[in-house]
Amino acid sequence: MQFLQIAFFLSINKTLAFILYASEIMSSDNPTLTEKLATAIADGILDGTFKPGMHLDEVSLAHQHGVSRTPVREALRQLTTSGLIDMRPRRGAVVSKATQAQIECLFVAMAEMEATCARLCALSMTPVERRRLQARHEAMTELAANGNPDAYSNANIAFHSAIYAGAHNESLAEFAMSLRRRVGPFRRAQFRVEGRLMRSNQEHDAVVRAILAGDAAGAHSAMLHHVSLVEDAFEAFTAINAA
Repeated sequence: MQFLQIAFFLSINKTLAFILYASEIMSSDNPTLTEKLATAIADGILDGTFKPGMHLDEVSLAHQHGVSRTPVREALRQLTTSGLIDMRPRRGAVVSKATQAQIECLFVAMAEMEATCARLCALSMTPVERRRLQARHEAMTELAANGNPDAYSNANIAFHSAIYAGAHNESLAEFAMSLRRRVGPFRRAQFRVEGRLMRSNQEHDAVVRAILAGDAAGAHSAMLHHVSLVEDAFEAFTAINAA
């Protein structure tokens, strides 16, 4: 009897932990100040405003954005995970330059991870989760039609986070979110390419339809295809900015 009580207690704690984790990753609809700063700095790196080798001064950035140094420091720390910034002794944050091979490896890993999450969603998502996913997709359709890349980008993070959570595999969701943080700046840049919002939304539609239909193979294939096109769009973005 005591063993059963302990097992039940552990099961409840695990379930609650996952619910809290899922709630946390759904919060991307309303990015924090640190996340907004990280986005602004990353955009500056990717569009060439901050050149490779340039020192990013915390005081200057804090003054520019009208904030204290603390969120700036946290934002710079976040960006080190994506390879956009190196933290060097006595120099602080310095803009690095991720190679094409490094970026390609990240996208390949992300595609496989997200495709697996989508496949599991088709098998494991509850009816409530499926309805919420569909509602998110419909809301993003409106954002795409209105041509709002910033709002769409924030909603896109929440959309993919819902798929990670819907896989109902804590380890996989944690790996996916960790990888997402590394790829995030590159994924966000794609939405600056003309016509990309609508194409992204159409690709999402194929993923959502497969998940709602319980088509595991179709969801896997649709997500794999989607992330491969995300990489193509990012390459188009870099080509435009290099011209």
